[in-house]
Amino acid sequence: MPSDIRVKICGLREPEHVHAAVAAGAAYVGFVFFEKSPRHLTIDDAVELAVDVPSGLAKVGLVVNADNHALDRIVEAVPLDMLQLHGSETAERVAEIRDRYRLPVMKAVGVASEDDLPALAEYGRVADQLLVDAKPAKGADLPGGNGLAFDWGLIAGRRWPVPWMLAGGLTPDNVAEAIRLTGARQVDVSSGVETAAGVKDSALIRAFIAAATA
Repeated sequence: MPSDIRVKICGLREPEHVHAAVAAGAAYVGFVFFEKSPRHLTIDDAVELAVDVPSGLAKVGLVVNADNHALDRIVEAVPLDMLQLHGSETAERVAEIRDRYRLPVMKAVGVASEDDLPALAEYGRVADQLLVDAKPAKGADLPGGNGLAFDWGLIAGRRWPVPWMLAGGLTPDNVAEAIRLTGARQVDVSSGVETAAGVKDSALIRAFIAAATA
């Protein structure tokens, strides 16, 4: 397994878990600004966590269909390195956010079938990175972090105009196989390193990063 895999630990809420991700070699840490999520952070809490992240490790702010007022408040207060758009934002909205905040933007795209793949090319023209995630079930409260996987064969060997990250149902037990089957160079995990919704586990964080980068 190649050792240059980059790992993102998303939905962090406690300093000890940020420290565990940093110490284990994560390339990204994700903070969720979405009130319906069990991983939601207030802006003040996110600021406290962000100051513990060393330079060179990307701090990602995840938002869902956020308007400019909400984004202004987040970006002005929290020293983020990237915005992750995890809602139904259009390609035009992605471009607008990228231009307005002068931050790299990662767009999440849910995949359940081949019909979902053209959206990756569309967003790849306006985003800096893509997050290829499992498509949530209809009516789901959360657009991600549901512990769902998709058929990795759908994207095996595919490439897009920008770097991409694999997400959706990844765990310490299956991430190595997911990397092998898809050719992903970056992987994202949230629920797969939790003992309950929103409750991260330092040992699982370490195990996931070790499995991904072994």
